[in-house]
Amino acid sequence: MFRPLALIFSLVSLAPALFATQLEPSHHLIISVRDQKLMLLQNGAKVATYPVSTSKFGLGDFSGRMTTPLGYLAVAKKIGDHAPAGAVFHNRRFTGEILAPNAPGRDPVITRILWLRGLEGQNAHAFPRCIYIHGTPEEKTIGRPASFGCIRMKSSDITALYNQVPLGAIVQIVPDRLPKVSKAPPPPSVDTLMAWGEETKSQDLGSSRRTDKATPLLNKRASIAENSPRA
Repeated sequence: MFRPLALIFSLVSLAPALFATQLEPSHHLIISVRDQKLMLLQNGAKVATYPVSTSKFGLGDFSGRMTTPLGYLAVAKKIGDHAPAGAVFHNRRFTGEILAPNAPGRDPVITRILWLRGLEGQNAHAFPRCIYIHGTPEEKTIGRPASFGCIRMKSSDITALYNQVPLGAIVQIVPDRLPKVSKAPPPPSVDTLMAWGEETKSQDLGSSRRTDKATPLLNKRASIAENSPRA
């Protein structure tokens, strides 16, 4: 289910032939159809997990069947920079309309779009089929298969994911459960960074003072010899 990273790096070596955008294997998304969850990893460590919704029509890469493809894909395009939450997209363009979560009678693509390109034969049609990871107003359906082939997320979640994922990030869609992966260590707090900076500054100042005091002593004998008649 969770194939070795060696396969990812083999895909990277084939990138010029398969993919116009350079692949970014340090960022890896795993989408579990069984769990209806997406896990974001960075350098092999888990950064976040989000609930999603895959296709209600099942799995596959068949044109016209609205199924979710399996296997390795990559983020080919990112659409929606700075758009407000709930922004409605038609043909990947912001229409100017903004929808609230669970707006009655509406089910467009909203907020952000991560457009996926397949990297294997089993998902080769993903890009022309417009398979996205995107926001949906139908947030009440998140957590169960309900899409028309894409991977749906809540607006707040797709915005957070969008900000963390670069172009070329690897996306793996699997039928089984998510793997158990260790969490990434939290970044140092502002207080920790400030304390480290103050400590470094203090050490630098102490070193400078010691050097200033030592200089006259080192030069004392040279000064006496210079003024001696025997010189």
